[in-house]
Amino acid sequence: MFQFKLPQLPTIGLFRGGIQVPKGEVHDVEERPEKRARTLKHLLKANHINHSIIYNHLRFHNHTPHILSSAYILGADSDELTHIYEAESKSLDPWHDSPGEIAKHDWRDFLGKREYQRAFIDFFEDELVQHGYDWHALLDEFLLSGKEPLINNLISGLAHPLIHLGYAHEMSSRTVAIEALGLAACFHNDWHVFLDDPKYTKPAPNPTDSLFNILSRVAEDPKFDKISGQPGSDNIEKILGDEEMAAAALEYWNSWDLKKPTEQFAESQKLAVALLVAAQSKQDERYDFFAVHLLTSSHAVRTLIPILPSKHHIPLVRQWWLFTLLVYISQLRPKINIDKIKLVELEGRDWKYVTEKALKGKYRTDAHYVKSLRSMHEASKTWGDPNQFYLKAAVKMADEFDGWGGFGPRDLEEEADANEIRNQRRYSGQGDTLG
Repeated sequence: MFQFKLPQLPTIGLFRGGIQVPKGEVHDVEERPEKRARTLKHLLKANHINHSIIYNHLRFHNHTPHILSSAYILGADSDELTHIYEAESKSLDPWHDSPGEIAKHDWRDFLGKREYQRAFIDFFEDELVQHGYDWHALLDEFLLSGKEPLINNLISGLAHPLIHLGYAHEMSSRTVAIEALGLAACFHNDWHVFLDDPKYTKPAPNPTDSLFNILSRVAEDPKFDKISGQPGSDNIEKILGDEEMAAAALEYWNSWDLKKPTEQFAESQKLAVALLVAAQSKQDERYDFFAVHLLTSSHAVRTLIPILPSKHHIPLVRQWWLFTLLVYISQLRPKINIDKIKLVELEGRDWKYVTEKALKGKYRTDAHYVKSLRSMHEASKTWGDPNQFYLKAAVKMADEFDGWGGFGPRDLEEEADANEIRNQRRYSGQGDTLG
């Protein structure tokens, strides 16, 4: 069984209710006059105008705002930001008209229909005008309101709506906020029932306050032996489509007893790091592509909690935990070995070293690589890092990373399609300028 000590929390100030996390730094590039801030503002708008939020046969997500924002926060200059934009643009698609328009009276009828991505963006932009360009009020109406609010389904689409929303708030960008709403609408799926329908939340027979303990039990549970052979996103559908496995997964989901939610959320962020850096599978030694989304979505949760009404804190964290549980099982329940992080010898390497690898290293244009390193840095600043857990994990990944693994057959086919398109556009010169 995993042994893990909950961290000592920093002084947070006068907070009341919910999970107590200090508000993260806001980088309002709309208002900052310096060159690199202006560059980021223009690149975010160029991406919004030129590129769809979903591409490659409506399968992949546009990560441009994520990597641009992460690189900016890490200190990238204007030339580095422009280089990232040009590299990212090579694989993206232009906008295409939707089959029809969306209006206020019927917008929920189109939830989950990705082919309406342009219509959703147009609809939310029209609604932004009705809200006097107050994008916070827009989010309050379409994200938090109603019988089945969109906030309860942000883990759909590999949690990209959640990640995108986090960046909207970090950068104070209404452009990115509109895209986040579009992604939440387009990738809406049946998972919202686990949060919206109270019948799925019920006491578990063996509750525990530790997610590490729960995953230790999941790793040994023979009910999930049906998921074997190949990891990959297809397995999540198999888990939820099998009555026995679905019931077991939901029991484990309900086993997390949130008695001290702030400390337990802190542990969940360490778990996210461990699942990425200390849990590579036997089948593939590369870093797991699906595990990285657990970390970057955890950072998004950390960003959103301080600005959300407290009634949404626990449901949002439990939503992330459901996503984590399903990904862990679908990736064949890899063993977590914390020593892979604890025994890292830093030898003088610090956060400056990690930042240098993120901005100037071989993988500086890999969105998930850059985002994950920054997420670890932000977690260290949130909770403190007396044992250098986050720094060691970041140094290890910064040095060892050599591409993503953990893909199943369908994932590999989709990735091959994306690489072919990227190469075609590179050779034809597409995507090399702002346009």
